[in-house]
Amino acid sequence: MDFGLVLQTDPPASAVVELMRRAEGGGFTHGWTFDSAVLWQEPFVIHSRILDHTERLVVGPMVTNPGTRTWEVTASTFATLNDMYGNRTVCGIGRGDSAMRVAGRRPNTLARLGEAIDVIRDLAEGREAVVGDQPLRLPWVPDGARLPVWMAAYGPKALALAGQKADGFILQLADPYLTRTMIAAVRAAAADAGRDPDTITICVAAPAYIGDDLAHARDQCRWFGGMVGNHVADLVARYGEHSDLVPEALTSYIRARHGYDYGHHGRAGNPSADFVPDEVVDRFCVLGPVDAHIAKLRELRDLGVDHFAVYAMHDARETVIDSYAEEVIPALAGR
Repeated sequence: MDFGLVLQTDPPASAVVELMRRAEGGGFTHGWTFDSAVLWQEPFVIHSRILDHTERLVVGPMVTNPGTRTWEVTASTFATLNDMYGNRTVCGIGRGDSAMRVAGRRPNTLARLGEAIDVIRDLAEGREAVVGDQPLRLPWVPDGARLPVWMAAYGPKALALAGQKADGFILQLADPYLTRTMIAAVRAAAADAGRDPDTITICVAAPAYIGDDLAHARDQCRWFGGMVGNHVADLVARYGEHSDLVPEALTSYIRARHGYDYGHHGRAGNPSADFVPDEVVDRFCVLGPVDAHIAKLRELRDLGVDHFAVYAMHDARETVIDSYAEEVIPALAGR
């Protein structure tokens, strides 16, 4: 199992860079950031700095979307970083939640997302793609350029799209039951599309908090259930509260949801997450002493998870990085 660190691009950017350097030194293989241009600083500028100050770390957004940048700009940005630093980027992508809604737009359709995945990957790897009605190619992209595209998904149609098109699947929660169910859906869609399901990287992303004070850990990570709840609310609106297509283990907890203020998005203490019960925080996140983290991550690894991305939006970022470096990563990565 590989490990990534996920941060928001809060100023100062130098602090983000230093935390990523710390993570690489501790055995993390990936560095991820949010991509929401109004709420945080522009991530790709900071990605360049991270790449320049690390040696091996693979860097990308968790996640970008096909609506806030034109696709040729996104592809050119990734291709430029790869040319400068040697194929050390990954494109995490989804429909867009905060980035789109804060700007007064609806999340992208799955049809648009699927088209964007193909176009961005093709352009970034030097192949011709059609954007609108215009054939385009980036003539300066060198041979051997590579850009894996990992797609975030929850609902049945999105899971199917990830299996059909994406190089990796991002599941933003660490509940073993839901992980098993959703991995199976992605792999089935890949097989139906004639792809080898085993070639799709499975990434689980969730907050991790080390410590014995479970009540405090829950309070620091409850925001995550609120963030996931935005996507779940979309699913309930589409499929209904009781649907065979969406598991109740994912949807039932948002019955007490009463709106969402993006001004607190991804923040510990987010008042819009007060509806999230402790049971959901425990299922969706990885909490407790080190042994509890190792046990849950081993369970996820046995379900097929290749990569665990640690959301570190809480008051113990350095502690979780160092604890994972010293104890968790060696237990799961075989170091």
